[in-house]
Amino acid sequence: MTDNSYVHRLQAGASGKPILVVLHGTGGDENQFFDFGRRLLPEATIVSPRGDVSEFGAARFFKRTGEGVYDMADLARATEKMASFVATLAKEHEATDVLGLGFSNGANILANVLIEKGLFNASVLMHPLIPFQPKANPALGGRKVLITAGERDPISPAPVTRALAEYFEAQNASTTTEWHAGGHDIRQNEIDAIQRFFEPYR
Repeated sequence: MTDNSYVHRLQAGASGKPILVVLHGTGGDENQFFDFGRRLLPEATIVSPRGDVSEFGAARFFKRTGEGVYDMADLARATEKMASFVATLAKEHEATDVLGLGFSNGANILANVLIEKGLFNASVLMHPLIPFQPKANPALGGRKVLITAGERDPISPAPVTRALAEYFEAQNASTTTEWHAGGHDIRQNEIDAIQRFFEPYR
């Protein structure tokens, strides 16, 4: 039997509302963005899983062999597991839309689920790093994607971020990018952009 569960926090929402999946960065946990998610969409079902991989004690959603070098077999495993986890909860809670928000490593697993499975109607990728050429997926047409990024981010370099945005645009996803002048930190203009992005789902 495949284990498709995570240690997680969940707040059930009102019927006829979306489910919002919030995904932490390396070293975070299920509490990192849970309250932020609740503030964004008070009536939605909010679920926040904890990454099931430990990197020297820091929780992650998939393994890597170095900074920016992914264990692609484990990324594939994690993608299948996350997609099953989210699809099961969305069905259980009769969600109208499946929404995602991830930061750093959380953005990376969210992006890869999007690339491989579609699944999410609208996704916020905060400082993502997809250091490979994703496969084409026509099912992404019409999906909504917001990428937030730092122009001087040493972990998620700007050219790689732009390439990811161009990939989603090429799949006909509705893609917006919000930049700030800093690095791998979250700034107020990102938060404002995220609030605007999710406003239609409140």
